[in-house]
Amino acid sequence: MKTLGLIGGTSWISTIDYYKIINQQINETLGGLNAARLILYSLNYEEFKPPPDPKDWGPTKDSLTNIAKKLEAAGAECILLCANTPHMAADYIQQYIGIPLIHIAEETAKEISREKIKKIALLGTKFTMEQSFFREKLSNYNIETLIPCEEERNYIHATIFNELGKGIFTEEIKTNYLKIMDGLMQKGAEGIILGCTEIPMLIKEHERRMKTFDTTLIHATAAVNFALGT
Repeated sequence: MKTLGLIGGTSWISTIDYYKIINQQINETLGGLNAARLILYSLNYEEFKPPPDPKDWGPTKDSLTNIAKKLEAAGAECILLCANTPHMAADYIQQYIGIPLIHIAEETAKEISREKIKKIALLGTKFTMEQSFFREKLSNYNIETLIPCEEERNYIHATIFNELGKGIFTEEIKTNYLKIMDGLMQKGAEGIILGCTEIPMLIKEHERRMKTFDTTLIHATAAVNFALGT
């Protein structure tokens, strides 16, 4: 079994899900008392919150790269950024490490392509929805991306940082997210990417009224496949 290197804490709440999913899947596959070999670096997100302007992300990219290097030196055989937004730095980090970085958008694009979906809606932070790092991976698979209107993007972004990232999940926020998702489906989306690792905690699978792609589950599963060489 290969050793996974996880950069978590963005937020710590969703990092718990990564740890749980990866270990559960390893145990389900191998049985007994088997669990994942992994090294987790959980950072203090307050110190790493991305600046509003992506042009100012240089120091954050450097910090994440240094963490990735530490995990590689400690024996990690791949890197996982345990959230969507930090993948703004993924290609930059990959240049400075000698092990693969499993990209959340790449793995999500593969999953959507397997479902033969050509038009998908994307929810997440404003960085994830508005910047190119996620949408370009989808475009490489000939998948068109729809995003909410500006007012809705602002609302989603604010709730992620002010509520969801703190473990605050209310019925009001859930109702508003579902309304936004319904609107995107009416605009032609064939499914919805839950492109923030906290959104699947807000809206449970049985509450979703459309085809959804849980990036946490997809990303963690890809890590398990890497670890087991499957």
